[in-house]
Amino acid sequence: MSYEEPLSKQAVAISISESPDMSLLGLGNEHLVDAMAEVARHLLAMGARLMYGGDLRPGGFTEILFELIARYRRDADLGDERVGVTNLLAWPVHVSLTPERVKELSDSLQGVAELLYLTMDGNVMPADDHARLVPHDAADDEWTDGLTAMRETMAEMSSARVVLGGKTDGFKGRMPGIAEEALSTLRVGKPLFLLGGFGGCAGDIATTIGLTTSLHSTSTNLLWPGRDEFRNLTADALNNGLDLAENAKLAATIHSDEAVTLILRGLLRTTG
Repeated sequence: MSYEEPLSKQAVAISISESPDMSLLGLGNEHLVDAMAEVARHLLAMGARLMYGGDLRPGGFTEILFELIARYRRDADLGDERVGVTNLLAWPVHVSLTPERVKELSDSLQGVAELLYLTMDGNVMPADDHARLVPHDAADDEWTDGLTAMRETMAEMSSARVVLGGKTDGFKGRMPGIAEEALSTLRVGKPLFLLGGFGGCAGDIATTIGLTTSLHSTSTNLLWPGRDEFRNLTADALNNGLDLAENAKLAATIHSDEAVTLILRGLLRTTG
């Protein structure tokens, strides 16, 4: 009988973006990247597939995640054909790309990541359909509707979500991306893990639902769109297998090993 990793049937979405609070917390962006890397590495080791909804900016979190997975597969000497991450590209993210650029990206990520190109309403677009698109810069309404559709699709396709960081100003869409991805997960009843210790939108959410007693955010934008939707929620809504004390610890920690332990504990409880 072949061995099957404990999370081999799980697809865990990771939501991460820059946090405006890092410097005041005595942290740097590298701490956020390290936390993401440790969470991703342990999830991969347990057999999980990762899901992400980022763009393809050079040096962005998407590129960092792809590099991490390529390195993990190399170091672990994986002989199977499983890709480490499925990256959902929202309509406004990919509609500006030429067919040649799409093929180049897909070829360069062979064996590391699967790229799914979504229509405006969040359906997966066949590669041949993308080749017939006329590339253009997305309009504001395309950004708003396309990002929402992508986040809803990812919530349906994933088994759980981990969120950390997140800006609450200068975002595209109806509300900060971290917030909309968290809400999309809660609405379909999937487990949500809040790492609020790095501040930003995830820290605001943790405070709003009563997991932390003081605001993490140093931003003056404490009334960001969508925040009111969290105000009537409690830790029970997270549905993540952790009790109140464990969720409070996860929401406050800046230690990657502690966060990983709690996330894996919750996932194993909810999948067992």
